[in-house]
Amino acid sequence: MAIAITIPRLTWNMDEGVFVGWLKEDGEPVRAGDPLFTLEGEKATQDIEASDAGILRIPATAPNAGERVAVGAVVGYLLSPGESEPVAGGALTAGGRQTVAAASVAPGAAVAEPLERRGRRERPRSSPLARRVARELGVDWTQLRGSGSTGRIRKVDVLAAARGRAPAGRGLGPPLSPQRDGESPATPGRSVPIGPMRRTIAARMVESCRTTAPVTLTTTADATNLVNLRGQFQAAGPEGRDLPGYTDFLIKLTAMAMREHPMLNARWDEDRLVIPDEPHIGIAVDTEEGLLVPVIRGAAGLALGQIVERTRDLVRRARERRLRPDEMQGGTFTITNLGAFGVEAFTPIINPPECAVLGLGRIAREPVMLGDQVGARERMRLSLTFDHRIVDGAPAARFLQALVRLIENPGPALIP
Repeated sequence: MAIAITIPRLTWNMDEGVFVGWLKEDGEPVRAGDPLFTLEGEKATQDIEASDAGILRIPATAPNAGERVAVGAVVGYLLSPGESEPVAGGALTAGGRQTVAAASVAPGAAVAEPLERRGRRERPRSSPLARRVARELGVDWTQLRGSGSTGRIRKVDVLAAARGRAPAGRGLGPPLSPQRDGESPATPGRSVPIGPMRRTIAARMVESCRTTAPVTLTTTADATNLVNLRGQFQAAGPEGRDLPGYTDFLIKLTAMAMREHPMLNARWDEDRLVIPDEPHIGIAVDTEEGLLVPVIRGAAGLALGQIVERTRDLVRRARERRLRPDEMQGGTFTITNLGAFGVEAFTPIINPPECAVLGLGRIAREPVMLGDQVGARERMRLSLTFDHRIVDGAPAARFLQALVRLIENPGPALIP
């Protein structure tokens, strides 16, 4: 009995994805649990596993690499030995059934050569990111020589080819639309396709502005003791070990402050407010493809070393586009840090359905009055945007006061 291979739903609101490529060849035996193909969702690229066994049959109607495919679409079949492929352009034959493809990430697993059509096996190996960039820049990646250890084509190879191809003084990509009657003259430049991740980010930002009543409070904390504590970790830490940064400190301190002020951990759910038992802190990660927010679960109950380990792992895999969807879900509060860019204060946008987001500004050494004397202290800017539907200004301000106290005396909270 032929088993149809369908596109799974990676997230609850996913309607379609981008087919990256096959991980098995046409006619190859497949076991349950084997990776079948790679699918790009809204914010993650994942290998899709087979939940049944059989002989893989890739029909002529299978999608090309880079094509958008709807959830539930049939892209191939698993057949018994000697069984024929279903007819009618991919429709199931009588008695046929569908396999429920499972999404999983296999860190470090080698990506097999993708098949865009049956019999096209001469194409070189390439990474999903390289193919996506090539598609956006109009580069034929199949003609490139890869610089990877096995000849695999990487993003740098695509970018190098694009730079070498582009005439001097002109941008990459298709030209902008010509001017029409009644329109303003077109500005010279290039047209950049909007990928699924950027569309998702845009939709989330619009949703936040449409469904929340955001208010931003800013304050300043004396971070001198925090800076000294980080210096102690750096001086005592063994070489090669990941040392805590300011974001790691603030994840722990914010989670502890939220235990005192649980309404900042709440979310609006139709006709009620839901207050989770524990804060789950999302951290905004800047990647080449856009902003991702992986979640540190149960942050208040974690030791600082555990937070450092989990943060480094999530950030690394976020930038490699290897996060699982569940690792970006379930957050109750978000922290975003622009201090490294010299930003003092800003207005972060709430990540719905969360109640609030904390923006970390730069730490700067400034003169302050210490009694009757002028002294130098390390000062840190904090920007808290909260949903006024859930909490009022005074409770939000009290939360900031509690956080400032923890920042100014971080030792008891950060050192066991």
